[in-house]
Amino acid sequence: MGKLSIHEEKELVSFIKDWLKSHGFTQKDLANELNIKSSRTSEIILKIKELYKKGGMFNIAKNLIKIEQKWLNNIEKDYRNPTPPYNQLDIDSLVNQINEDTSK
Repeated sequence: MGKLSIHEEKELVSFIKDWLKSHGFTQKDLANELNIKSSRTSEIILKIKELYKKGGMFNIAKNLIKIEQKWLNNIEKDYRNPTPPYNQLDIDSLVNQINEDTSK
């Protein structure tokens, strides 16, 4: 593939920043997913250019979709497996502690 035009590059950077914000992630999160050491915009652009050379916009989109799916799956798992609520022993212990504190 050829190179990204300056206009395409600017559009992609703008899109990626909005995309990250909409999902509540940072450039560092994206850098981790892209397996790059730096979260600087210039390093992310270099990786995006590399993806473009290997398959054009389709390859960039495919990689970003994989990342988004991974993030969404992790969010779903977090909701499905919430931290267990207090069990009865914890509640009894708290009530006993409150009773002791109030009786002093």
